[in-house]
Order: sequence, then C-alpha cells, then structure tokens
Amino acid sequence: MVREIIKDQIFLAKKSVDATKEDAQLVRDLQDTLRAHLEECVGMAANMIGENKNIIVYVHNGFVFAMINPVIIDKQKPYETEEGCLSLDGVRPCTRYEEIEVEYIDRSWNQKRSKFSGFTAEIIQHEIDHLHGILI
Repeated sequence: MVREIIKDQIFLAKKSVDATKEDAQLVRDLQDTLRAHLEECVGMAANMIGENKNIIVYVHNGFVFAMINPVIIDKQKPYETEEGCLSLDGVRPCTRYEEIEVEYIDRSWNQKRSKFSGFTAEIIQHEIDHLHGILI
C-alpha cells in the first residue's frame, strides 16, 4: 500500500527501533511507496511513511531492495556532497563514504553482510541516517 510521505521534522528526528517479523507488511508498504515516487526518490526509511522502525528501501539497477535493522559496520573514503530528500525541501551538504559494509536482515529474514560503493552506498547512508533521526 502506498503511504503518505511525512514531512514533520520533529517526527523525523526521532530514533527508530528494531523491526520484527510482525513488520513484514510495513516492508511491503515502504517498497510500494518508493515505487510510487521513483521519479523523484531513490530510497526511503520507514519513518518517512510514519513508522519509527529500522527499515530502509533503496533502488539499485531498477530493483527495489529492503534492509531490515541495517547497521553500517565499516566505511571508507569520505567525500563531501549535497543531497535532497523527499521529506525536506532543497538540498543540503553532507559527508558520505565511497565504500561501506552493512549488516542487515533481508525480506526473507536472512541475516546478511554486504559491501556497497558509489551512489548505492550514498543512498543507504542517507536512509540509515533517517533511522537515527539524522536529517541532512
């Protein structure tokens, strides 16, 4: 189900809590909402649709992937960039890392550990920041 995008910065600044298997519908809703906004958005965190759960989704090679309870365990090669956000107006400067390694649970509830680089790494970092209440 496509959900409304939350723009309330007070709500978005709250830290999220770990998701459980009972949040499977939320994962689907988040993926559906991202698909509905693909022209203007490449990633979303659950708090962007009103749920403070540690779930993100992102686009890679035309597919929408989900990460449940993601944690960045390594990051390399910092750089400065500017990013926009569907929940915020305009673009803002931020520091990102060219290479990251993330531990997470996939949609089938399997524990994963993967490395990402480039724009995909940037998207994932932005969305994980959302989970910690960090807005660009």
